[in-house]
Amino acid sequence: MIAAVLPKVLSIEKSQRMAEVFALLADPNRLRILSALAQQELCVCDLAAAVAMNESAVSHQLRLLRTLRLVSFRKEKRRVFYRLQDQHVMTLYRSVSEHLDEPNDTGETLPEGCLHG
Repeated sequence: MIAAVLPKVLSIEKSQRMAEVFALLADPNRLRILSALAQQELCVCDLAAAVAMNESAVSHQLRLLRTLRLVSFRKEKRRVFYRLQDQHVMTLYRSVSEHLDEPNDTGETLPEGCLHG
């Protein structure tokens, strides 16, 4: 039985990299930025307005998200537009969001701010 599980257990290296991604996502501001980018590509100034943060703070968060390849960017003249890196990031974002909206065993959704039932 365990022989079937062992080959599928994450390597230490991959588990460390995954932990880094989840740690980066453990910030409400970064998640709000991702939620805006899940809607459409945005420049820093529009993104800052969408998440009610200053442009400098948004740029800092975007640098962190770029480091782990969660967002990418393109330049158009003097403006920089950000988007989710790829469909995997979109799927991760949507899966967690939908999971939180699902009813628990009692048929209730979890209240905001509550991580356990």
